[in-house]
Amino acid sequence: MKNKRVLFSATALIFLLLTGTIYSCRSDQYEDRQESYVVMLSMDGFRWDYAGRVPTPNLDYIAAHGVTTEYVKPAFPSNTFPNHYSIATGLYPDNHGIVNNNFYCPGLDMTYRMRDRESVENGIFYGGEPIWVTAEKQGVTSASYFWVGSEAPVKNTQPTYWKEYSTRDPFGDRIDTVAYWLQLPEEKRPQLITFYFHEPDGQGHRTGPESPEIDELVMELDSLVGVFIQKMRALPIADKINIIVTSDHGMTERSTERYIDLEQYIDRDWLDIAFGGNPLMMWRPVEGMKDSIYNRLKDVENLFIWKTGELPERLNFGQNPRTLDLVVLADSTWNIGWGEPTERFYSGGGHGWDNAKKDMHTIFYATGPAFKENHVHEPFELVDLYPLIARILNLEPAPVDGKLHRVEGMLKD
Repeated sequence: MKNKRVLFSATALIFLLLTGTIYSCRSDQYEDRQESYVVMLSMDGFRWDYAGRVPTPNLDYIAAHGVTTEYVKPAFPSNTFPNHYSIATGLYPDNHGIVNNNFYCPGLDMTYRMRDRESVENGIFYGGEPIWVTAEKQGVTSASYFWVGSEAPVKNTQPTYWKEYSTRDPFGDRIDTVAYWLQLPEEKRPQLITFYFHEPDGQGHRTGPESPEIDELVMELDSLVGVFIQKMRALPIADKINIIVTSDHGMTERSTERYIDLEQYIDRDWLDIAFGGNPLMMWRPVEGMKDSIYNRLKDVENLFIWKTGELPERLNFGQNPRTLDLVVLADSTWNIGWGEPTERFYSGGGHGWDNAKKDMHTIFYATGPAFKENHVHEPFELVDLYPLIARILNLEPAPVDGKLHRVEGMLKD
């Protein structure tokens, strides 16, 4: 990376000798990059209203000294892998290809599973251009302490620094590593860092989003945000660091009392390929059975079934071949499965429902030299974070679904 920057400076010097005007513009642009850092933390499954239920002084501090919003709308499906990669690329899952946590790819005749190390690290599955790839291509060093897509070479590029995912790494260690990266010599120091906590998602699944355990954990996570802020403020470059705290989706209560047994309507043998689970499934029926399955399920209450290409336009989903031939979704807090429901799988919390559902919405807090202070912004979409970060780091963005105009009002003039 150092060699790249030396080359850039030499090239710029030639331009200076030939045309001062051209070099002057490029120099200003380069200096802007040198002055800007973005550190983004995602706390998985942090529902939009969690922080309003318990004391969260550190998130409140960010809001008072920066920007927040009532909620952020995830992409559909409101699951972890599609949305973390949507944050990274600014694209809806239909367009970046990570259409769910697990899926079958007809074009490759391969299966992607979020817990399968081989598929997670295979760049062939990942479309679009993650923000760290955009940065690296333009000479800006990046780092990632766990983020969907960062463990694979996308467009033959990964963050300069990245970690293989493990839930065993303590959250405090992750913060310390971020602080360490930001103390590296300037030529090695990342200006873009993404990092990830796997809570409160896990607790939400176990005890549900309304539980006292969630409230206690949210307060613990807020204290960790406080540690994060203190570590950033202690750095010599503190006045150049922009902090973003967000998440991928919310959480809702599950119940065996709101359950649809698919076996009451169709036979599982009618499906050639079936992926997903409660509340979203994607199917390829055996030959000649698609219409029969569709007709048997289309009038079932609290259940939606769509043929490929016929989903509501607002979902931005169902055109990608990886969504297969039929998409099945439970309505609201209803659940779907095969056979009698068990408490193990249909109690506690869940996500993946329609992204218009308020329980699926999540958080956004940001502070730093690029952001206004004490500003409450209009709700926006997670795909808008890519163009926001690109603007802060003065990067030329790739084509995306995210809209800068929905978020640029939170930035200082």
